[in-house]
Amino acid sequence: MRTPAQPHYPAHWEADVVLRDGGTAHIRPITPADAERLVSFYERVSDESKFYRFFAPHPHLSARDVHRFTHHDYVDRVGLAATVGDEFIATVRYDRVDEEGRAASGGADRAEVAFLVQDAHQGRGLASALLEHIAAVARERGIRRFEAEVLPANNKMIKVFTDAGYSQRRSFADGTVHLTLDLEPTAESVAVMRAREQRAEARSVQRLLAPGSVAVIGAGRRPGGAGRTVLAGLLGGGFTGEVYAVNAALAPDATVLEGVPAFRSVREIAAPVDLAVLAVPAGRVAEVVAECGEHGVQGVVVLAAGHSREEQRDLVHLARSYGMRIIGPNAFGVINTAPAVRLNASPAPRLPSAGRIGLFTQSAAIGIAVLDELERRGAGLSTFLSAGNRADLSGNDALQYWYEDPATDVVLMYLESVGNPRKFTRVARRTAAAGKPVVVVRGGRHSGGAPPHGRAAQAGGTPESTVSALLSQAGSIEADPAVELVDTGLLLARQPLPRGPRVAVVGNAEALGLIAHDACRAQGLSPLPLDSLGPAATPADYHRALTTALTDPGVDAVVVTALPIVGEDTRVTHDLDLMAALHTAVADAAADKPVVVTHFALEELASALNAQGIPAYPSAERAVRALAQAVRHAEWRAGAAAPGRVPEFDDIHEQVAARLLADLVGPALPSAPSSL
Repeated sequence: MRTPAQPHYPAHWEADVVLRDGGTAHIRPITPADAERLVSFYERVSDESKFYRFFAPHPHLSARDVHRFTHHDYVDRVGLAATVGDEFIATVRYDRVDEEGRAASGGADRAEVAFLVQDAHQGRGLASALLEHIAAVARERGIRRFEAEVLPANNKMIKVFTDAGYSQRRSFADGTVHLTLDLEPTAESVAVMRAREQRAEARSVQRLLAPGSVAVIGAGRRPGGAGRTVLAGLLGGGFTGEVYAVNAALAPDATVLEGVPAFRSVREIAAPVDLAVLAVPAGRVAEVVAECGEHGVQGVVVLAAGHSREEQRDLVHLARSYGMRIIGPNAFGVINTAPAVRLNASPAPRLPSAGRIGLFTQSAAIGIAVLDELERRGAGLSTFLSAGNRADLSGNDALQYWYEDPATDVVLMYLESVGNPRKFTRVARRTAAAGKPVVVVRGGRHSGGAPPHGRAAQAGGTPESTVSALLSQAGSIEADPAVELVDTGLLLARQPLPRGPRVAVVGNAEALGLIAHDACRAQGLSPLPLDSLGPAATPADYHRALTTALTDPGVDAVVVTALPIVGEDTRVTHDLDLMAALHTAVADAAADKPVVVTHFALEELASALNAQGIPAYPSAERAVRALAQAVRHAEWRAGAAAPGRVPEFDDIHEQVAARLLADLVGPALPSAPSSL
């Protein structure tokens, strides 16, 4: 008798997923080569879980069981496994059945589904993730409903089905709960999927930003170099967790470096390591990533550059096989200013001051520049991630984290490409609608959209104008050039949103006031008649004029202009007095209106104002541009909050529209579950 040929392996069903605790797992179809893995997995499952799966004591898998559970036609019988490393940690399978519950093929549109999750990994969201993926596979194979028999005591599995968001029916007979799920995606099932995705990805980033311990691998024996710089930054910033130094070239008797425990390999560290910063040459990164995975490290920051795209894919695959996330390669690192963490896992010379801005960059140079500019202008950070080539952790992951981070009010992002515009705009819209503006600078937007050499994201086919339109509809604020990222971020982080476009301009120089007036018109704002206080205006005059403007119901925002007073001999004293007058006027009016200051040659005044939360700009054009961005964002917020209705048309060809959309931004939702 001829053995049937093994069906073609459906590689497109493979996916990496982020789990509820922030770890990762790989989901793939089960093959005949997995027999030993399946047996080993089953031996690690408790008797109770086996009983829930088979409704009877079933301590071991028979040879017939193993054959049945590893041989599939990938049409009527499908099995998927969630793996970490080379081990199964959970499985799911469906078998197509007819209306009588008998094995069927062809036109039958229902299937029985069953799960088994290793006890040590229960509670991580594996069953929910597997249900999303097996449902997508079933729909692809023409199956429209799942049926499951569950023991009443198996509350966890019943909850997985009932919380999935699919239309379902439940009945009780013969001592079991019979569940039927219609697999046609619903608004609720899509919402459940996206909520699971958001929580998991946010948790995976949170684990990187708030580690309990950090190992710097490649910390040199002498000062200088990336590793020692990162080590010094961790210690100088006052990191509240444990710090370890690792260098393979340490002398046999060396046990301390920079006052922290030193080791020749991460394997020698007896305690857990949550985050590892890899300051080793590119050629050694893969070896060290494997060592970190074997030690149970949760995430790695790869500083080295020079990896090809193929090497980066291999690194990510290696890291995910151990359940780890990668920041980089070519990353600058991560920073968390929270007092309970104080993490500076980067070559930055010092921990920035704490603030309400979250910053994501791909470029290390842009990251350094923005960090310095924010610090110079008195603004602080909540958290910072520099993802370099963005082989794994991306801006989408960072947005998922900042969406629910109570320490972040504004998000600034420098992106060299938008790898998945559909997902990015969805996540950015939700973040902006939650009251956290997202300001984006896209590097290379005017040069064809191709990322720099080595970047993981390929240049997409989406036209630049289409990406801009998608970002605008999602409420993202596009800034150009990078200096505008800081200008706009400062205003949004420190001032209320304007209620409208009406702008009062007050100051001591008519010429500078006219420039601000013209800038308002150029930006589509509505400047009110100029209130020129004259060149001899005192701080008291400014206080009176600003108070009047802020309490005027016809004013939505105020631009204050300031030039040095002619003949003034006590410049610093005057600047401090003027700062106090403006700050007091804003506080006393309590008008909830934004105030920006544009100045010329008054650096002391600008520093003092920035320290008090009133953004100061060296030109009227920059101040007004930032204000106009805030006005447009406020208008978007008002529209996003208004109730709407999805229109219905009789002449829309949905399948054709879906194909056109896929050509622009990738496969349409919800044809498949979300994954990394």
